[in-house]
Amino acid sequence: MTLNPKAWFEPFGSGLVPVLIAILWSVQVLVIPAAYAKPAPVDPSYLRRTRDLVLVSVAGPVMNLVLTVLAGLVARAGALPLEFFRVVVVFAFTNAALVVFHLLPIPGLDGARIVGMLLPPHPREMYRNADKYLPLFVLVALFVFSSLILGFLTTLAGAICNAATGIDCQIAMQFG
Repeated sequence: MTLNPKAWFEPFGSGLVPVLIAILWSVQVLVIPAAYAKPAPVDPSYLRRTRDLVLVSVAGPVMNLVLTVLAGLVARAGALPLEFFRVVVVFAFTNAALVVFHLLPIPGLDGARIVGMLLPPHPREMYRNADKYLPLFVLVALFVFSSLILGFLTTLAGAICNAATGIDCQIAMQFG
């Protein structure tokens, strides 16, 4: 693990994808802002037990869930200026969406690692080797199944955010 940005930079994900997303978003072909980040490499051979890989895989989604709950507590505190309240709700919803997204069984995401652990040895290795094709999987999945994936993600993220904040997050983000 390193904080050096050079280790995380990738020409496709850090260069081409943001430019394409910005263009599609500016001409309103893409209705939601999107982002891409190079996945953190995980080498299971460094981990002693299967349980350790489970802990590594759920660490990110659990942290996003904790941030959602903390934002929910701030939103429930009340007496916040309207714009700050909206920022808190958007923060809560974004983190709730990240919980759901990272648990999808798409190679390269935490959900795929969890599914991979449930497979027999040979299929597990093939599934893990698919990690290097993450950008392709994500782009194809989002374009082919965008309505289904975004509907699923929005519904679950909304339920998590609503439970954390005690309000309807999607309405609060639109109208404050």
